[in-house]
Amino acid sequence: MTSKDAISHMARALSEAEGAAARGEVPIGAVVVSAEGRVMAAAGNRTRELNDPTAHAEMLAIRAACAEIGDERLVSCSLYVTLEPCPMCAAAISFARLKRLYYAASDPKGGGIEQGARIFSQPTCHHSPEIYPGIMEAEAVALLRDFFAARRD
Repeated sequence: MTSKDAISHMARALSEAEGAAARGEVPIGAVVVSAEGRVMAAAGNRTRELNDPTAHAEMLAIRAACAEIGDERLVSCSLYVTLEPCPMCAAAISFARLKRLYYAASDPKGGGIEQGARIFSQPTCHHSPEIYPGIMEAEAVALLRDFFAARRD
């Protein structure tokens, strides 16, 4: 995967995050990409719309990709997400056996990868993906900052 490909896939995740913001959801987007570089699934947060606390962008994208291939494992796939996954999503990433995780911005309050619970570092974690943080971080941070600033106004 080239740097250009990673930026392209993260840009798609950011587009999903913008769609989530337009729906009044926290602007987080996720994209599952096959080993060949094909986008298998893309989603933005839908927790409010679906009245489902598990309807995070990562969970929705993982579910759609698994449904597409008819398997609960995404062993050769990568996940691109605009914010460091929470502990719930980190566990799902591990269970799905995703090969790589790319994320834009760190989440000091709710992250589960390099912050907080550090799910992949736990002895009970059966699989840990390769992790690539910071791709298009400034864009993701700006989107989140602007979304929450508008809600405070």
